[in-house]
Amino acid sequence: MSASGLVDRYGRTATDLRVSLTDRCNLRCTYCMPPEGLDWMPTDEVLTDDEVVRLIRIAVSELGVDEVRFTGGEPLVRRGIVDIIRRTAELEPRPETSITTNALGLERMAPALAAAGLDRVNVSLDTVRREDFATITRRDRLHDVVAGLEAAAAAGLGPVKVNAVLLRGVNDAHAPELLRWCLEHGYHLRFIEQMPLDAQHGWSREKMVTADEILASLEAEFTLEPAEEPRGSAPAELFTVDGGPATVGVIASVTRPFCGDCDRVRLTADGQVRNCLFAREESDLRTALRSGASDTEIADRWRVAMLTKRPGHGIDDVSFLQPTRPMSAIGG
Repeated sequence: MSASGLVDRYGRTATDLRVSLTDRCNLRCTYCMPPEGLDWMPTDEVLTDDEVVRLIRIAVSELGVDEVRFTGGEPLVRRGIVDIIRRTAELEPRPETSITTNALGLERMAPALAAAGLDRVNVSLDTVRREDFATITRRDRLHDVVAGLEAAAAAGLGPVKVNAVLLRGVNDAHAPELLRWCLEHGYHLRFIEQMPLDAQHGWSREKMVTADEILASLEAEFTLEPAEEPRGSAPAELFTVDGGPATVGVIASVTRPFCGDCDRVRLTADGQVRNCLFAREESDLRTALRSGASDTEIADRWRVAMLTKRPGHGIDDVSFLQPTRPMSAIGG
């Protein structure tokens, strides 16, 4: 196969690699998994640190990836994360590096992550009310998340972004409060429509808080205007708040899909390529990796994996089926 990047049949090129380091998590968010957790991947199926770094190196050096985001589960529970980030940041050309985290443990780890070469963090936080946080996550750990955010900012891991999901009847009235809190602390807030990726398969469009509802709630207290900066392939629609320069974003994956501009590809913790968050198929790189395949052979397999990417996720299609894997086992 001729050398090229990760191009699909519709002309989209993936340059943003999401790498799941583990399916394990130390929260039990109601929209993600049941109270007792899930059956975690067996250790021998999870990629080793060396295997993770090798696949990232192939993606960067041979396939044109220029941004790597580490996800989970919760990536901070991966013991080797600091070394993985360090080795990723040392690659040439150097990719932009980030993590999506629930921030438990971030207070302790932020300095080491920054020293290793991490550029920024995205922190999942759905409310700043302690009782509601405990209800949503089934853990009374809001204070740890707040401390983690502060530590990330102090370590220079900015802009610090906050990702929030609103749940009907739980925190759907908290949007203005959360935005005000983020503005006061200098964090960049992004609301995300709840997606059909829960382990319980309990998602329904009727229960989901839509982008229109989120914006209406915010506009009751703030003046929002579409941001002038080009969106490009970014998933968030940005709006200036009260004339700017502060912004708030809405990621409307369900009601305002942005599949036509998608530049992302995902690698699961057990070495499977997913060319779409909602893909029903995966392509196995772990077996090739452990069978002695060369970098060129692995790169070619990765290119082939992109050719089955569909034009869109099809959530609104009557034939849509939720992926078998939940979000915690895919990586965000």
